[in-house]
Amino acid sequence: MKFRLEIVTPERLVYSENVDVLTVPTVQGEISILARHVPLVSIITPGEIRIKKDDEIEYMAITGGFVQVLPHKVIILADAAERAEEIDIERAMRARERAQKLMEEKRGDKITHAEAMAAFQRALVRIKVGQRKRKQK
Repeated sequence: MKFRLEIVTPERLVYSENVDVLTVPTVQGEISILARHVPLVSIITPGEIRIKKDDEIEYMAITGGFVQVLPHKVIILADAAERAEEIDIERAMRARERAQKLMEEKRGDKITHAEAMAAFQRALVRIKVGQRKRKQK
């Protein structure tokens, strides 16, 4: 049994299809959602989303947001979300390096260090998801 999944960012509708299973990182941990899942709302943490549709799994990188589970539909309102094939791995690696340097430079400044850590984590997720697509080919 399938349910409708919509992933929306401030810029665009990223995904809108009927799927079998959605796995998403939340503040409570990773959760998998199937059709007729109990309704819920949760905060999404930066990480990897897995979407199973028929016998295929699609991966996306997400930087955070909210997930709302309704009886026959799941809506993700994301800060940013990218399909694996959209990720420029070299660009993500450069972003990781910049964030790593900033973390080292701002170690004493808690706010700037936290922002650098968040940027570093986003870059790591993008690299991980982008490399998954390359491995599948």
